[in-house]
Amino acid sequence: MDRLDNTVRPYAWGSTTAIPHLLGVEPSGEPQAEMWMGAHPGAPSRTARGTLAEVVEADPERELGPEAVARFGPRLPFLLKLLAAGAPLSLQVHPDLRQAEEGYADEERRGIPVDDPRRNYKDANHKPELICALTEFDGLCGFRAPAETARLLAALGVDSLEPYVDVLRARPEEAALREVLTAILTADREEIAHTVHEAAAACARLGGEHAPYAEIARHYPGDPGVLAAMLLNHVRLQPGEALFLGAGIPHAYLSGLGVEIMANSDNVLRCGLTPKHVDVPELLRVVRFEAAGPGVLRPEAAPDGEEVYDTPIDEFRLSRYVLPEGTAAHDLTLGTPQILLCTAGSVRAGEHELTPGQSVFVPAGEKAAVSGAGTVFRATVVV
Repeated sequence: MDRLDNTVRPYAWGSTTAIPHLLGVEPSGEPQAEMWMGAHPGAPSRTARGTLAEVVEADPERELGPEAVARFGPRLPFLLKLLAAGAPLSLQVHPDLRQAEEGYADEERRGIPVDDPRRNYKDANHKPELICALTEFDGLCGFRAPAETARLLAALGVDSLEPYVDVLRARPEEAALREVLTAILTADREEIAHTVHEAAAACARLGGEHAPYAEIARHYPGDPGVLAAMLLNHVRLQPGEALFLGAGIPHAYLSGLGVEIMANSDNVLRCGLTPKHVDVPELLRVVRFEAAGPGVLRPEAAPDGEEVYDTPIDEFRLSRYVLPEGTAAHDLTLGTPQILLCTAGSVRAGEHELTPGQSVFVPAGEKAAVSGAGTVFRATVVV
């Protein structure tokens, strides 16, 4: 079992206080957006044996187990994070596995460098993800029913939004969502910016269900992504609740601290709320134009006190143990690799004492037990 030393990424949207508060350290004043736990080449965790990427590469079957290697290849299939949003992240979607393979192969054929800002596909993998709230957590997830969005937009009283309202009321669901999103993302930038400013002012005046979009516009004034965001469900998670983001589902995180787990991929197609590249034709190929509720997940009780966040993905499985004072140790030994992350209290994992924000990597088959009084999240795979 290896204690992990993890990198914190200072993205501009990160909270300046949430991760330092969890770790019990003084804030530096700089944004601290994500703490990465895993073997991703962008910021692999460090261990006494080298980086976790080096440890896995040296003996994949020993570290990951033969079944995981046979199923996912000789790499850790997931990346675990602490994510602290102090401002909205970009509005985005992720491809499914076939789309990622096709997109990656196409960009390789065209000779687009992997670090080119116009590049959509950094690898050939899909990127499903799960976010579990540690604090109250706001986000956008999936398309709202067109009739409801038409009502929301009509209430703003902005004349230039009326064509979108008419389409949302008159056209079938998929066609309506596709037509309106396409119109927003391909509109004249100056004209759409004026519409966004009018809409934002109306959202601020109305408040209530419009308030989240006024706050988004405060961070991204004039960005067409503000209008795209108004097509989506707003959701507020309470601690312990989670969202699963599958392929093609537009989403954005707005504020709060959570534990995030995802397949080990960098593939993101952006819709707005960002100065980065937005490839509208490719985005429209990947987005699933179907309305659905955000589908808030709550953990399901499993044997031995484990609480599991059930998802249809094999590359990761996230669960947690909430350990009351004086409970017996829980045996967590598995034939698959694990990362254990403490988020509250004090937990003993093997020979390691973990406080909030501290984590360990457990190789496949390594004996593992947790005890103490606190909360520990467990990340592994399904084989």
